[in-house]
Amino acid sequence: MLRSPLRAIRRGLAAVVLGSVLAGCGATAGTSTEGEAKAGAETEATDVRVEPIEETRRLTDARGVTVSLERRPERVVCLVALCDDILTELGIVPVATNSRLLAHPEFLGAEKAQQVDIVPGGFIAPEVEAILSHKPDLVIGLEDTHGKLAPALEGATTFWPMQPATWQDSVGYLRDVAALTGRTAQGEEAERAFRTKLAEAERNKSDRTALIIYGSDENFGVATPGTDVVAGLFPKLAEYPWKSRGVEGGYSLEEILAQGVDVLFVETMSFGEPDGTLSEKLADNPLWSRIPAVANGDVHEVDSEVWAKGRGTRSLGLVLDEAVAALR
Repeated sequence: MLRSPLRAIRRGLAAVVLGSVLAGCGATAGTSTEGEAKAGAETEATDVRVEPIEETRRLTDARGVTVSLERRPERVVCLVALCDDILTELGIVPVATNSRLLAHPEFLGAEKAQQVDIVPGGFIAPEVEAILSHKPDLVIGLEDTHGKLAPALEGATTFWPMQPATWQDSVGYLRDVAALTGRTAQGEEAERAFRTKLAEAERNKSDRTALIIYGSDENFGVATPGTDVVAGLFPKLAEYPWKSRGVEGGYSLEEILAQGVDVLFVETMSFGEPDGTLSEKLADNPLWSRIPAVANGDVHEVDSEVWAKGRGTRSLGLVLDEAVAALR
């Protein structure tokens, strides 16, 4: 079971600092109740209709954050992978990022991604001077991690703190960025493609029990709807009996064994040089081999850059492709 400090840091999508900080992907504790309420609607049929997006210079997002710009933003700095995901969907390349998502072949690819500057300081502490050196029109970060940067950026650029808890949040952010950048047609197309793919997966829901776990060693966590965007998709795809237990909660291997997991998805969080996968490390526990998914060879190590960090419609579409194939 994941220790609570590690769980809390995952929610902030943090990188490792001094060997103790784990990259995260879900909502903060302060937003979990809201996220869980939205997650309750995950079993409803997905609506494939896409409302028109209207270009604007000022909007208020679903979390009540108002973004106001004098002109279309052309120079965008991404401090969270969701930003890279959205910009890629809209055909925009950030001037700088601190994510590795762009190197994925379904994004820019390794060669083109190398042309995008990396913001020094890592995910948790990106350097303000480095950010401003790119003369950005807009800086997008994660609210609970980068909100502290707002005072330092004020007056020099516009900072937009995002905090998605569900796939609907991610779609909302896509639409908002499309409206601000004038990429309305691209935004509608990306939303439509994702909704169509999700609806198709939903119509062919598997009766198998699935589980997503994450971590770097035997100290693992379970991804749950309402606190993890990807996990919020899974009740539409398969049996997914995992619920959030709050900041202090977690699941043991004994509990996982009792649920009879048929298909297991594993997000290995690597820090520095890879030293093995999470599933390899858990193999030392005698309970691990008794989980049906492990016994039957249905354990899938997945790309944590896409599954844990991306959280936008392109990443979620890739998750759907991989998950549906594995759950057949």
